[in-house]
Formats: sequence, structure tokens, C-alpha cells
Amino acid sequence: MNDLVLKGGRVVDPSQGLDKVTDIAFAGGKVAAIGDGLAGKDVRDVAGKIVSPGLIDLHTHVYWGGTSLGVEAELLARTGGVTTSVDAGSAGPGNFHGFRKHVIEPSPVRILPYLNISFPGIFAFSKTVMVGENCDMRLIDPREAVRVAREHKDLVLGIKVRVGRSASGDSGDKPLDIALDVAEELGLPVMAHLDAPPPSRRDVVDKLRPGDILTHCFRPFPNAPVRPDGRVREEILAARARGVVFDIGHGGGSFGFGTTRAMLAAGFLPDVISSDVHVISIEGPAFDLLTTMSKFLCLGVDLPTVIRLATVNAAAAIKRPDLGTLKVGAVGEASVIAETTGRFDYADSIGERMMGDKRLVSAGVVLAGRWWHPA
Repeated sequence: MNDLVLKGGRVVDPSQGLDKVTDIAFAGGKVAAIGDGLAGKDVRDVAGKIVSPGLIDLHTHVYWGGTSLGVEAELLARTGGVTTSVDAGSAGPGNFHGFRKHVIEPSPVRILPYLNISFPGIFAFSKTVMVGENCDMRLIDPREAVRVAREHKDLVLGIKVRVGRSASGDSGDKPLDIALDVAEELGLPVMAHLDAPPPSRRDVVDKLRPGDILTHCFRPFPNAPVRPDGRVREEILAARARGVVFDIGHGGGSFGFGTTRAMLAAGFLPDVISSDVHVISIEGPAFDLLTTMSKFLCLGVDLPTVIRLATVNAAAAIKRPDLGTLKVGAVGEASVIAETTGRFDYADSIGERMMGDKRLVSAGVVLAGRWWHPA
């Protein structure tokens, strides 16, 4: 007997090219079956709702209590339908062990972290105090990063580095060079944050390797990926051709409607949609992953593509093919989403407003093959 059956929802699983109204069953913590007329101990009517693989937010900050920018992963699961929060380098070699013991291991939802190249991680990030962790090169020790990454190799996805006028100041792109050296030593990818110049977009993008992730990839000017005439910049096209992953990482200052419209018009989709939700952006304009996905829906990207960019594509970016899918035998996780219609006021990170006619909201989460939220 199945433990849980979701009945009559629109099952959208881009990993299988699946988009149809049917039932989905879970048993033993895994996806058990997809088809009509399924029975189980716990049957939930999700007619009119979307059932997707568990959403993966590739850029979050969830070291709650251990860093000033951290929010609770459980909150993101409940409000944003996220079953896997990828932490984008909140913790560095000096405090990663605390992140693991006090937050990751007790968490009811999956947290997969990148290790910050800076020893203290992102240590001074708030509305009133903002000090880039890479502004002082004394805070970077590549040997410590390698040591800690190896000690926690079962968890660490890669190395996170933040560069730009805010994050690295006079250090420029030197922290990126060290992060790439560390990542090469470990055989792991880098996730690179770029804010305002210096360094320039080209300085950073030209150094990224296949499988490395450029987050905040649809930044507004300056360091935007598109020219004023709508052409995608040559270094961006070259990076995609060699296999660099382009991740949205909306956040509080890193996503522009103008940039996004131009990139979409040029036929350049991001590889992954993520929120970069932290203590500031959770209050807007990012709010959560579903809000960021809703913006793309309102900009004309179809629903199956939007879901693909937050499920199977995100899973591929972190090399976790066991996630982001509803294939029979896969991890028993799903996000149940309501697509509402109306007039919704959306904002980007520089204050531009957009009235949209659609909004995705969380209607439930399945974890370990059981209905988890709402309780």
C-alpha cells in the first residue's frame, strides 16, 4: 500500500517530459508510481494544483543564527515550496563545522552548502553593517579551505567566492583566483558572485571553467551581460559554449527586469532560477523562489520551462541527478504549487516595477514520501 497519493494534480516533471493531469504515489520514502486511479493510506486531493519535483533553490543563505544574513531553511520550505536549499557560501573554513552541527544536520529539509573561500564566511551583512569578506586578503587561506572541504566532502558542493566593489573591494579578482586554485585541488566547481565593478564582468567570466556557476547572471548595469543594443556580450556567449552555468541569484541587488527582457529576447535563458534569499531580500524584492519563478512566468517563459530551471537543471548544476525528478524510485519529494491569476506588483533589484497576471504560491510539500506541509 502506498503511503501517500496526490490525486488529480497537473504533474509537471521536465526530467521525464511529463505534463499531464494524473495521480502520483509515494511509498518507502520514494516515488512509487504515476498514473490514474492510485490508492494509498493518505490520499490528498490536489486537483487544480501543479505537482512538480521538489524545488531546488540553488542560491540561499540559511546559516540561521551563525551568520547575520541567514534565514531558516524550514521557512523557505513552507513559504516557497523548496525541498533543497543550496547555501551559497554563508560559512567559511572557520565556522563551517558549526553550520553543519547546529543547522544542517538537525534540519527537516535538505541543506547542501558551498564553502566560502574566506575563513569567516559572510560575516558582516545587514541593513546597517556591510563588510565584504574578501576585502581583506588576510582572511583567505587556501590550505584551510582545502582542509575543511576534505573533512566535509560528503556535504560540500564546491567553493563560493564573492568579488566586486562591495564583496572584495581593493582585492579585486584575487579571491577568485585563489578560489579557482582551491577548487581545482579538490576537483570541485566554483560558484562566483559578481557585484559592481571592479572587477569587470569580463575579468570574472573569462576565468570560469566548465561546470563553474556564475550567479547573479542577469544583473542590471553595470556588469550586465547584455549590451544596450540587446546583443549578448561575447564573453557571456563564450562562457556558455564552454559549459559555465548561468544562475539567476535574484537577491536584493542582482536582478533586473530590463536585463532579463533583453536576454530572453536574445534567446538566452538562464540555466537555473534561484532566489538568493537572505535576511534582507526575504523582505523583498526576492521574497522566495516561487516569487522569482513567477517573475519569469510573467515575462513569458512557459510553466514547464520555469519548473525545469528550478528542478532538474538545478540538480544537474550541483551534480545530484537523484534530485529534481519524479521518476519512479526517485527521492520522495514534491512541491505542490497553486498558480493564481490577478494583478500582481513585482519589483526587481533596482526598483523597476512590473504588473504581472500570474503568481505561483506554495500549496504543500512532500518530504521523504509523506505530506509535510501544511501540517
